Amino acid sequence: MIGVITITTLVHQNNGSTEDSRRGQIIEAAIDTIAELGYVGTTLAQIAARGGVSAPLISHYFQDKNGLMEAVFRKLVQRVARGVVVRQGRAQTPRARIQAVIDANLAPEEFDSRTGIAWLAFWGQVIHVPQFRRVQVVYQSRILSNLRHALRPLVPAHEVAETAAMIAAMIDGVWLRATLSDWSETNSDSARLMVSHLVDMALAAAQGKMQILQRATGQVQKNFINGGFVNAAGGETFETRNPATGAVLSTVEIAGAPEIEQAVAAARAGQRIWARMTGAQRGRVLNEAARLLRAKNGELALLETLDTGKPIQETSVVDVASGADCLEYFAGIASGLAGEQVDLGPAAFGYTRREPLGIVAGIGAWNYPLQIACWKAAPALACGNAMIFKPAEMTPLTALRLAEIFKEAGLPDGVFNVVQGFAATGRMLTQHPGIHKISLTGEVGTGRAVMADAAASLKHVTLELGGKSPLLVFEDADLDNAVSGALLANFYSAGEVCSNGTRVFVHEQVRDEFLRRLKLRTEAMRVGDPLDPATQVGALISPAHMNKVLSYIEAGKAEGATLVTGGARALAGALAQGCFVEPTIFADCHDEMKIVREEIFGPVMCVLSFRDEDEAVARANATRFGLSAGVFTQDLTRAHRVIANLEAGTCWINHFNVTPIELPFGGVKQSGLGRENGKAAIEHYTQIKSVYVALEKIDAPY
Repeated sequence: MIGVITITTLVHQNNGSTEDSRRGQIIEAAIDTIAELGYVGTTLAQIAARGGVSAPLISHYFQDKNGLMEAVFRKLVQRVARGVVVRQGRAQTPRARIQAVIDANLAPEEFDSRTGIAWLAFWGQVIHVPQFRRVQVVYQSRILSNLRHALRPLVPAHEVAETAAMIAAMIDGVWLRATLSDWSETNSDSARLMVSHLVDMALAAAQGKMQILQRATGQVQKNFINGGFVNAAGGETFETRNPATGAVLSTVEIAGAPEIEQAVAAARAGQRIWARMTGAQRGRVLNEAARLLRAKNGELALLETLDTGKPIQETSVVDVASGADCLEYFAGIASGLAGEQVDLGPAAFGYTRREPLGIVAGIGAWNYPLQIACWKAAPALACGNAMIFKPAEMTPLTALRLAEIFKEAGLPDGVFNVVQGFAATGRMLTQHPGIHKISLTGEVGTGRAVMADAAASLKHVTLELGGKSPLLVFEDADLDNAVSGALLANFYSAGEVCSNGTRVFVHEQVRDEFLRRLKLRTEAMRVGDPLDPATQVGALISPAHMNKVLSYIEAGKAEGATLVTGGARALAGALAQGCFVEPTIFADCHDEMKIVREEIFGPVMCVLSFRDEDEAVARANATRFGLSAGVFTQDLTRAHRVIANLEAGTCWINHFNVTPIELPFGGVKQSGLGRENGKAAIEHYTQIKSVYVALEKIDAPY
């Protein structure tokens, strides 16, 4: 019995070996035929003739042409896969494992004309034949899996998938270019060298980000005073956390009285040097800082996302870029700062000098940490002042990087200092007699406290405070445009924007259609991991703030507002670890509701209806706030008339929440004092000195 089994097994093995040989023979014949005649011109009969087999035998093994071609393409894919396995078996480092993928895909055997035409046939038919598509999915998935595994130790976690896709695209692109040029532009060696060089450049940039992030988050963050980091004498610290995960990002030292005195002394000395420089010299430093901000956009945006919970798709295109724009704008203004000459007749003339105030303290908010630091620093520095900046304690990290960038750009030591801490640190600045101005972005209550402190020494004050801004949609508005404006006015940065138009007044004739379109687009928004480029709504800043926002949502339900969509914490998957709230819309709101009157600072929109223009304007103005307002209408006469009657400092017609640096930004009523950005900001960072010049002898009556 044993002998019979053994003989039978051998017979099957021999038959299997023969069939495999015949299959391989047919596949090779198919590749040769494609190389000569092209994919379309290749038939089973031609392959059979070339391979020395019958056409029915090919049909027996592969059924039809597509089945045979699938086997051909699988063989090509398997050859590359085996090449990767062999090379990775010899690789000793993650970078070597990446190189194994590059070398296997761009190996000499993949560059001969015969193989190249077969590969081109594969790529050309993938979109038409589902069988080939399956082969392609396996091929590309295997490449990406190998690359992701090798990249994990080399690049930030959120960049692994994107970097793997980029390398795969490089490999495919270089190979395709070589093939289409009939191998005249490059060969296997130069192709591998080219892709390797590009990969090394990408890895160097990614590793630079990792080093910066490790330095910015992996160690105790100190105060930046007089051009360098200093130890806090008191030794007190606090933690800053990633609101999307709850994980500790870094520990930060708190500035006490000794550090504040040190910062004031440094600012006083640095400001003397800085003020003596010409406006053009100051402008060059600010321009260089703007250039460095843009060059470091990737790592700064990443750090801002980790610290704030805002989506990377926002921080990478707005937060850093708008800060750089501000520096650039005021760099251009610096050289043009001037007073005026006044003709006083033949006996005299007069002139004015526009001079810096001295030392300015900036106190930032947590929703746009880097942008706010730039918005305050740029005009102050352009005018020749020194600045001591205190970031919000919940987002302390990027201001420190800005300080390093200023130093790298050539700013004299002491001209920009960063001190960290809570309200007590801020009050040391607002009460210090050596500081000449306070610029605050924050809540109304904080603004009142700052004004009270500043009054003791008559400090200059700029306050950019909260809002409960109206957005008016008239019956003739482009509704899709108005919905876009409402979305920007409520859900950008998860609603944590002081100028948000959270009271959306919609004319009763278009209310229902507006709500229908608004609901559809809101529910299509993606709430998710802020590091995912596809995420549109990220995390709120902290658990406490999230609970505050959720309490307002519950108040809206209790007061009888109709919940259109949202209305709860987002808890799917990993979101449960962070501070995520669904974009929420309430309809059927009335003016006395708590959610309509009070600033929520979260993704909560209140939709109200109105009948006529006068009613809409009166209700829009019925608030203690006056930061911003928006009007959507195609009647521009009405648009200008309504804007003129709205009590708000920053307004938009057929748009919302765009803040070009060239336009002043600020509010009226309890939304603040003074203006940031635009030429108007210069008035808040300089003082005018009048000079009388006598041209004749004094005619004294004594």
